[in-house]
Amino acid sequence: MRIVVIGGGGHAKVVIEVLLAAGWEVAGYTDAGGRPGDAFGGIAWLGDDGALPAIRDQGVEHAIVALGDNALRGRLAERAAALGFTLGNAIHPSAQISPSVTLGRGIAVMAQAAVNAATVLGDNCIVNTGATVDHDNRIGKNVHIAPGCHLAGYVTVGDGALVGVGSVVGRGRPLAIGAGAVVGAGSVVFNDVPPQAMVAGNPARPLRRAGREG
Repeated sequence: MRIVVIGGGGHAKVVIEVLLAAGWEVAGYTDAGGRPGDAFGGIAWLGDDGALPAIRDQGVEHAIVALGDNALRGRLAERAAALGFTLGNAIHPSAQISPSVTLGRGIAVMAQAAVNAATVLGDNCIVNTGATVDHDNRIGKNVHIAPGCHLAGYVTVGDGALVGVGSVVGRGRPLAIGAGAVVGAGSVVFNDVPPQAMVAGNPARPLRRAGREG
């Protein structure tokens, strides 16, 4: 199956390599900062996002948005779907995903990640390199679980939230990270995090509202 990657930054490079390892045929990538002749690993730049309608007309049926910004990833995924693309999943062959996991669309699960029993991964979420998501988790849309994070069982992560690099979340009972919240890198989260809050530390404490400014 052929797929176009929307994005050309560092995250997109990882997604491209994951797609190739998983057996996808990557038709190319789009990026506003690209130039004619640009390529990564033999995968060509096809233009900015304005090229997407023509790419769809050429018979490319699948797309994935490979951008780290959660809100922007969600918006561009909606646009790609409106253009008639089916959002594909980039799942590295080394990732361990339980057969009882429910997968949305447009998901990226990187190398050495693990997602365990009865977990739900929402559309356009990222489970990054070496992250573990244990049983009975609910990961919302446009979420980023950053590299090296570890989520215990019964954790809910609301839409658009970011769990920063190397964070540990949960202690085997229900815990919620609210929509749009940011958990700073290396945090240890044992209590609920309100929507749009920013927390960090061990144990994690509120810093300020995440908001658009952050």
